[in-house]
Amino acid sequence: MLTSVLTSCLLLAIVLNGLLAGLFFAFSIAVIPGFRRVDDSTYVRSFRAINTAILNPLFLLVFCLAPLSAVVSVVLRLWGGGAEPVLWLVIAALCSMLTFVITAGANVPLNNALDRSEVDTEARQRFESRWNRWNHARTLTSIGAFACFTAGMGLG
Repeated sequence: MLTSVLTSCLLLAIVLNGLLAGLFFAFSIAVIPGFRRVDDSTYVRSFRAINTAILNPLFLLVFCLAPLSAVVSVVLRLWGGGAEPVLWLVIAALCSMLTFVITAGANVPLNNALDRSEVDTEARQRFESRWNRWNHARTLTSIGAFACFTAGMGLG
């Protein structure tokens, strides 16, 4: 019973962390380069629109359940279920939690500051490079979570 719960939790963690990795990767390779081609006013207004649109129940569910399912998977594995190598799962859970912390501690405050700022060049300059840097970091941590969970499942 515990093994099947662990397997289900691991599959959930893989899917949710994979979804976040894909989202953040898409921003890194498509959205950010695309935004480099627009004027400052368009950039600020468009980014504000994305910030508003992404705060929806489905995204928030995935965003919150990804690290939770990651930690629960490690706890279940340590408690005695499954044959998955625990080190991969621990690394995956740490990467998933780090993705959450980066987003909540860096990207979200930057988004909030952009929402309160004027629509001008200065707002973009205060926001763009810092937000992009943190997005690239959480892209790497979320890909790390996905890869390590996948490795942990495959090495059992």
